Amino acid sequence: MEHSDSGGRLSQLKAFDDTKAGVKGLVDAGIATVPPIFRHPPDPHAASASATTTLDADAIPVVDLGRPDPDQLVGLLRAAAETVGFFQVVNHGVPAELLAETLAAVRSFNEEPAEARRPYYTRDPARRVRYHSNFDLFQSPAANWRDTLFLEMPAPPEEMPPPCRAVVPEYTRQLRGLGARLLELLSEALGLHAGYLERDAGCLDGMVLACHYYPPCPEPHLTMGTTRHSDPSFLTVLLQDGAGGLQVLHAGRWADVPPRPGALVVNVGDLLQLISNDRFKSVEHRVVAMSPAAARVSVACFFRTTGAAASTRAYGPIAVATDENEPPLPRYRSVTVAEFLAHYRDKGLDGRSALGRFSLLPSPSSGPSSNCKQTN
Repeated sequence: MEHSDSGGRLSQLKAFDDTKAGVKGLVDAGIATVPPIFRHPPDPHAASASATTTLDADAIPVVDLGRPDPDQLVGLLRAAAETVGFFQVVNHGVPAELLAETLAAVRSFNEEPAEARRPYYTRDPARRVRYHSNFDLFQSPAANWRDTLFLEMPAPPEEMPPPCRAVVPEYTRQLRGLGARLLELLSEALGLHAGYLERDAGCLDGMVLACHYYPPCPEPHLTMGTTRHSDPSFLTVLLQDGAGGLQVLHAGRWADVPPRPGALVVNVGDLLQLISNDRFKSVEHRVVAMSPAAARVSVACFFRTTGAAASTRAYGPIAVATDENEPPLPRYRSVTVAEFLAHYRDKGLDGRSALGRFSLLPSPSSGPSSNCKQTN
């Protein structure tokens, strides 16, 4: 639904969208102040998060996938998925040169003249390649200072922007291998056979890349790069450059996730929290706006079902016993990925949890975990 046209907001949103140049177009035009449509109210966690802190080494684990002991790896990922919901992986097998080339390709596309970007600008969900600013531009309370190139893989290379055609298919091939490894370990962490999440549950049946570009902002304190949210995926693997800005809501405060050279950031998505019946946690995170001197590039790979199966395959909590007890009662009803995404897109990033819509618990106040309240 669209917001009312109070103060000409709707007209401002349409005028911005009609430029098909994104936030980068505003920066290229030399804008010196943040337009009203991008201004965010104070964050409700501001009192506890006013002094954001760099996470200590134990808060978001760094998991070495080259460890020779598979049982130890399973234990490390279980602990991360059940508590923090985030971890970084090193020795993951994706070549460092490919990581750098992927970031460079995304940056190159976004820093081309607006005339080169406009042919890709669309809000048509049927397009496998979509460039636009804010998927929820007309739904969210305030727009984010961010442009995004969405690539639903496998996308035909000829439909991609030229800078991405050579590198993105190889990057997604490598990410698929990493995703299979992670899902194997997480399956065992749930007490299931190694192939459950990938093959039985179909968590690797689709991949969507969200290639984000966060332009420099003249007044970063007035807006956000990405509003607080959790991800509509089973698993997300994030490649980020060295600019920083990613924050996780941890122990009641926003905490920085500093870029680690060569590492990939992994987080549990809403759909994995749902099918694990809250054993794994999908945690709120956000990106602060970049200073006037810097831009930020990141590539989020969402593992989630795409195509016809997104509308036909239903996912519900897995009945897994814990500590030799009977399986707990399901906390969510079954849902298709298409239904989940429709709700997520309709409401936008508005401070409410997408998971709450599908909860079987008596009331929102008794939601599945403190980590998934008011996430999106």
